Amino acid sequence: MRPTVHECDVAAVWDIARPSRPSRVAGVSMAGFSDRSAGPVDGLVVPHPAFTVVLQFGDGSLVVDDATGWQQRGSLVAGLGLGAVRMRSENIECLEVRVSPVVAHAVLGVSPAELDCAVVAVEDLWGPDTARIRQQLGDALSWGDRFALTDALFARRHETGPPVDPEVAWVWDRIIVSGGSVRVEDLAVELGWSRKRLWSRFRSQIGVPPKRAAKLVRFDHAARRLATGESAARVAAEGGYVDQSHFHRDVMAFTGTTPARLASDPGLAEYDIAWASHGTFVQDRRP
Repeated sequence: MRPTVHECDVAAVWDIARPSRPSRVAGVSMAGFSDRSAGPVDGLVVPHPAFTVVLQFGDGSLVVDDATGWQQRGSLVAGLGLGAVRMRSENIECLEVRVSPVVAHAVLGVSPAELDCAVVAVEDLWGPDTARIRQQLGDALSWGDRFALTDALFARRHETGPPVDPEVAWVWDRIIVSGGSVRVEDLAVELGWSRKRLWSRFRSQIGVPPKRAAKLVRFDHAARRLATGESAARVAAEGGYVDQSHFHRDVMAFTGTTPARLASDPGLAEYDIAWASHGTFVQDRRP
């Protein structure tokens, strides 16, 4: 297939590596990035329904910031659905891990509710182990070795970490399967829970309220369609939005930009190239 203009732009900036096999931990996916540009790279961070771990190694620089002047440098963990921020980098190599919220507490070692939509340094969660992990990634001879090392780390953490309630995992899966269009009230009725109980348990274990989770999943589906070249009008009409204005408001809320600008941002093409083959994990669970 002939690459699109955006794909060519991304290829000029990044070498993107993907594992040859799925992670041993269902709900974990990875991609590797090597900077090949001649200078600093400034890209939009596209929100998605997963926690993000960025493990930087080597001597480059990595900064995530927003319009208020807030900044986070180096290896980081981003909460569910973080939006309206940009990533600025120069001469970096990094391994990015996306973690489903149903396994986030286990592998990250902190409650998702504590992260919310924040960005924190990996060192704040993993302490001195972070330097050792970065060194091992830098010493590895190939991306295959880096993926294997990281997968083993996450598998060990997952084995000893706390699981979410099966009812909460089931609700998350229903939201994913529906593309964010399911009514939360209907899920509460199906579970035999009150709306308040569902909101509280889901928020504490997933990191966001169920309605925001549904909104984020719907946006993720829309962003993926924009990345393939579909028009904003068609995405809005077929993506569960009331109208194009509704879609515009959601895109602005998550990214700080318009659907048209999002569609033309190289960061969206990077998002599609690196993660197109990684669906959001869903398991056949019963509450």
